[in-house]
Amino acid sequence: MFRFRLFDSSSRPATAAFACLVLGCCAVALSQPQAFAQSALPAALERDGSLTPAKRAELYRTLQQHAKALESQAIVLKTVAKLIGPTVVHIEAETAPKTPRTYPRHQVEEAGSGVIALYKGKHYILTNRHVIRNSAPSGVKIHLADGRLIRPARVWTDPDTDIAVMRIDAPDLVAAELGDSDRLEIGDFVLAVGSPFGLSHSVTFGIISAKGRRDLQLGEATVRFQDFLQTDAAINPGNSGGPLIDLRGQVIGINTAIASSSGGSEGIGFAIPVNMFMIIVRQLIEDGKVTRAFLGVNLDADFGPAMAAEVGLPRPVGARITGITKGTPAEAAELQVGDVILEFNRVRVEDDAHLVNLVSLTGVGKRVQLLIFRDRKPITVEVEVGDRSKFQP
Repeated sequence: MFRFRLFDSSSRPATAAFACLVLGCCAVALSQPQAFAQSALPAALERDGSLTPAKRAELYRTLQQHAKALESQAIVLKTVAKLIGPTVVHIEAETAPKTPRTYPRHQVEEAGSGVIALYKGKHYILTNRHVIRNSAPSGVKIHLADGRLIRPARVWTDPDTDIAVMRIDAPDLVAAELGDSDRLEIGDFVLAVGSPFGLSHSVTFGIISAKGRRDLQLGEATVRFQDFLQTDAAINPGNSGGPLIDLRGQVIGINTAIASSSGGSEGIGFAIPVNMFMIIVRQLIEDGKVTRAFLGVNLDADFGPAMAAEVGLPRPVGARITGITKGTPAEAAELQVGDVILEFNRVRVEDDAHLVNLVSLTGVGKRVQLLIFRDRKPITVEVEVGDRSKFQP
């Protein structure tokens, strides 16, 4: 059985060198379809026995020609690594031991990673809350890529998403570019950068394996709002908080957790999409807290094929309403029990957990359009989402 952990792992290291080979071979095969056909293997490779010095020299010349073709493709990954390297930091958080100890009292250090981002002209470090959750700001040590050691000027965290952001003040900081995680597709190439097992600025390579992973049980932590990217790029303990990068050198996720039966990487890592991450970060920086929107519906977590067929849908899509809370936006919009919400603000709803995420990341007071399936036909409804804190008991 897999255990989901809020630290990252690796058992199948998909190295950048191997990735370059794969990318290069594909590129050469597509752009130079006759290249390999015209250069058949030297005869010396087709028979047993040692190579003569002349044949070895000939073989080296042939190999160098083919290597140049692959290296021209590998420049993409090398450039990404060079650009992102100065923006990644190693984080150590000093925490008091969980069990009492005799004098002298020893400190315990938890380690992770982070990436520098620029917001409204100031520098911040994006990371995971679980990396620094047990430490005071004064106990957080940030190791920059150039060897400098700094402390955060201010720290904000959101336990419901495991997001943390720290403001830093230092000269000559380099910030990473942020990408658009909504544009990601399964199969896109990505690089994970961080400090696995304390080995700072390690780079691994893989693809986006899946999107929209939710309802993960992340150890003892309670991460209520989940919408993880899944990747097979090797992620290990110490990678938490480090960036997931696309081939344009832009941050498209923050590495957060792994699924593992051994505690090491087994090719299943999870990252928070950067678009979701920044929605939370902006609220933390601007308001000091996160305000989440609220619709006021109870949803059917067991909405399956049988119920979908009963209401007239070809398959279980969307989120089915099982209850309406009085005095909420859902009641004001006249939503009904049995309605299936197919779209929220023009975004297709995959399931009940997806709808909860979409609503929670919407600005309070915003009017959004819902596509509802009711009485075997779709209808459009507008609703103004409210403030979740005002409706919770």
